[in-house]
Formats: sequence, structure tokens, C-alpha cells
Amino acid sequence: MKELREEIDTLDDQILSLLNRRAKAAIEVGKIKEDQNLRFYVPEREVGILRRLTAQNPGPFPNEALKAIYREIISASLSLEKPLSVAFLGPKATFTHLACLKHFGESADYVAQINVSGVFDAVERGNADFGVVPIENSSEGIVSNTLDMFVDHNLLICGEILIEVAHDLLSVTGDLEHVKKIYSHPHAIAQCREWLERNMRDVAVFDVESTARAAELALDDPSAAAIAGDAAAKIYGLKGIRRRIQDNTNNVTRFIIIGKIAPERTGNDKTSVLFAARDEVGALFLMLEPFSRHQVNLTKIESRPVKKKAWEYLFFLDAEGHLKDDPVAKALDELRMRAQYLKILGSYPRAI
Repeated sequence: MKELREEIDTLDDQILSLLNRRAKAAIEVGKIKEDQNLRFYVPEREVGILRRLTAQNPGPFPNEALKAIYREIISASLSLEKPLSVAFLGPKATFTHLACLKHFGESADYVAQINVSGVFDAVERGNADFGVVPIENSSEGIVSNTLDMFVDHNLLICGEILIEVAHDLLSVTGDLEHVKKIYSHPHAIAQCREWLERNMRDVAVFDVESTARAAELALDDPSAAAIAGDAAAKIYGLKGIRRRIQDNTNNVTRFIIIGKIAPERTGNDKTSVLFAARDEVGALFLMLEPFSRHQVNLTKIESRPVKKKAWEYLFFLDAEGHLKDDPVAKALDELRMRAQYLKILGSYPRAI
């Protein structure tokens, strides 16, 4: 035991030395970027590091832990070059905040916003380098408010983050008998609808702007409970009444990173677009046919009513590949000729 602990101590000393060597190299990279007016944050480079390391990892150290550690190393190193500011749907302990931490690490500067519109405005006005917002949930589908923002804002999708979402029922007392009302975000309530019907049918349920806000309200009212995540319980000091009350145990939310940069091709990318079809027979088929002909796989298509015109729709589409991939470029060129409206939201690395 003593010899093994001494070996671990020696290895820790070596890791510390190597981390500081890496940090010094990152500082030099930052100087070159500043001199040459290059982007400080390069998401495709970050994804490339994680993919390379996990692909060559022989174990037994698990890849998920390896990715978490390297995200923090990259985050800390980047903060030595230039700290990133990231706007998100706040306050702290929302699932959007957890998505931010998973992708950007603890060393970024986080700017909480009260709604999705505030996140888009913060990035567009230059008050934040990037923003993180939810775009879809595996149970409830698209987040329509996020989709609407792209019509009026000239921002790009720079990346995506996948978070497993588990909801708990929380309160100050931790006692189900004390609960007279429940607060949560509408999407969280919808994801727990069946459990609430079975167990809390006579309890009033109120919509609020976030799960973290629900936790704040429950903290001030012993008769209230919040549907929120484990992080909210820790931050706000609430006790668990019931754990994992979401109806679907495989409940995943996809978040997107919005910004003003266009990531380069990585070889494992997505491209997202908004388009409106012309009013003609077979219009949607005509819009999608180029992707089939050029063998571009579509991973999502969702319709959304146009707010300013009755009975007209925008379509949100995700395709595998990058704008610089020949098949994707050709399919989008043909879609542009056929569509009434087309907006390319960006190409970006797939979540890993």
C-alpha cells in the first residue's frame, strides 16, 4: 500500500508539472492569436482534442471522465488566453447552466439571462461571446421560442450539447404531506405529467421561467415544492421528496451554442437551416428531394407556424455534414433555388 501511494504521489507531481507546461504553451498560443487577430475560441479544435484522446485511450480510465477532465483543462487554459463570456438561461442550477459547465467548464464567465430572447440579445450586442439555449427535448420535442429567435437575429449555431435530464420533487421540509403547490418550468412539468397525474392530482401546479426559479420559490415557502434537478437541490439547500419523477427515463435535452463564428469542418458535423416552402403542390417533397439525391442524411425536420402570416410554416432542418462538404453544399444550393425563404443557421461539430 505504501509503495502504491508513493507511486500515485509521484504521478500526481508529474501531472501537475505537465499541466503547467501545457498552460504556458496555451499562453504562447494566445499571444500569437492576438498578434494575428485570430479567434481565441476554436470549437472544432476542442472537439478534435477530445475525439483524439478518447479514441486512443487504452483504459482503464473511463472516456466520460477523461472528457470531463479535459474540458476543465481546456477551459482553464483558454481563460489564460482570454476568458470567455457565456450568456445562458438562468439563474444558476438550470439545466442550461449545467450544459454550459459541461461544455465550457468552470473557468468561463457566465452571464445569466431571464429568458431565451435575453441570451440572443446579449450575444448579438457583444455583451457575451456565446450563448447557450435549449433547442429540443427527447420527450417534448422542439423548443419553439428558441426557433423563433433565429428569424430576427443574425447569429449562428456554433455547437451542440446533450444533457440527460432527471427531475426531482424538492422542498424545504422534504415531506410530501406539506406540499400544497408545485412550481417548475413548463417543459419540466410536461416531462413529469404522468407522475403528477398519478401522485399529485389535487395539488396546484404553476409555470415559472426556469427550474431554478422554482427552487427559489420553494425555498421561501414550506408549503411549496419545485420540480428541478439535483444541482438545484444542492445550490438552494432543498430536500428531495421523490427522485427521478420524469415520465421517460431516457430524457435528454439538446442545447445549442449560439455565436458569431462559423466552425471549420471536423468530419463529424451537423448543418442546421430554416426554410419556407412555396405554396404549390408537392412543395415539401421538392424542398427535401435534393438531400435524398445527394445522399445527405436528415436527422431532424420540424415545422413551425410563421407568426406574422396565418397558415404558413417555417421548417427547421438538421442534416449530417458540413457546408464545405460537396453533397451538403449542392443540396442547399438546390434548396435555395426552390424555397421561398432559406436561412442557414450554421455548420458545427456534433456533440460527443
